[in-house]
Amino acid sequence: MTSKTLDSFLNENIADLKQRGLYNEIDPVQGANGPQITITGKKLINLSSNNYLGLATDARLKEVAKAAVDSHGVGAGAVRTINGTLDLHIALEKKIAQFKGTEAAIAYQSGFNCNMAAISAVMDKHDAILSDELNHASIIDGCRLSKAKIIRFNHSDMADLHEKAKAAVESGQYNKIMVITDGVFSMDGDIAKLPEIVEIAEEFDLITYVDDAHGSGVTGKGAGTVKHFGLQDKVDFQMGTLSKAIGVIGGYVAGKSNLIDWLKVRSRPFLFSTAVSPADAAASRKAIELLMESTELHDKLWENGRYLKEGLKKLGFDIGESETPITPCIIGEEKAAQEFSKRLFEEGVYAKSIVFPTVPQGTGRVRNMPTAAHTKEMLDEAIAIYEKVGKEMGII
Repeated sequence: MTSKTLDSFLNENIADLKQRGLYNEIDPVQGANGPQITITGKKLINLSSNNYLGLATDARLKEVAKAAVDSHGVGAGAVRTINGTLDLHIALEKKIAQFKGTEAAIAYQSGFNCNMAAISAVMDKHDAILSDELNHASIIDGCRLSKAKIIRFNHSDMADLHEKAKAAVESGQYNKIMVITDGVFSMDGDIAKLPEIVEIAEEFDLITYVDDAHGSGVTGKGAGTVKHFGLQDKVDFQMGTLSKAIGVIGGYVAGKSNLIDWLKVRSRPFLFSTAVSPADAAASRKAIELLMESTELHDKLWENGRYLKEGLKKLGFDIGESETPITPCIIGEEKAAQEFSKRLFEEGVYAKSIVFPTVPQGTGRVRNMPTAAHTKEMLDEAIAIYEKVGKEMGII
């Protein structure tokens, strides 16, 4: 017989989440995750994907992925430190380092794994981490796993960061101090103030760590937020994902050779989890090559982002202070945000509601992500549906 205590805990808490509008329903996509998707037989304009450049369905990536399956099989067969390191992984890591302007790089199974792996491999209970209060959940979990003292600073508040860095250093309590930030904040679309962060880091000898999951492929003409500011020689950890703009799956850390050497012998997901598949490694490398060859997809993404922003702002929606194509429509109350998303779905737009704990309570929203693969006709149709639903619900 299963546990009555567990059943009671689960049933009560799931009912509570549903009552407060915080329960997330998962909608299986029938087919590829492109600019239009099909869910329960209904065709929808897709504004919820992180497939920023449309590469998840790109024919060139599919071709190299199929070839990799034929030549190397469907799985790596082992962890990287035994015999799971394929020539495809080495080629991918060399390409990442070239792309990011660093000496070396290490590939992981996901972006989440990167933060769990890299932070805890370098930081420990004798250290401190200065972390932006809006950093991604994987950063928070990586910091917790390290057992370092976590000191949160107000979002992009450089005076607060300076004050807390100064206090941490002068306390004499810590062997090492790291400052960690997202490059692009995924729920609001704003960009970290990296020049100021690096300046503070240099003043206090802080280790610098930038999670550029939502910046790689999007900022810096595709090369990311660190390169956008020309700081690749001043940031210790450039972390990124291969599952958003790159369109595949996996993650990486790029940096100096000695850092990558250390991560290869001390980061646990690298040591104890099977490597990414041959198809994923080959397709990721191809995507990076395409970004290094041309800014066409990057430019189209930004063009579509500006177009959608202008359309929604003109209608009177609160789109926040985004500096990137990420376009939130901030509704406020959680249940209203979920109802808004539901009505958009009924009219033909898939824009998922984002509520607490992903965003602060009372800032429920739908997060819109136009991609390089959207046409102007698709975006015009989406804007018209936003207007209809927004007026019906009294949001605009």
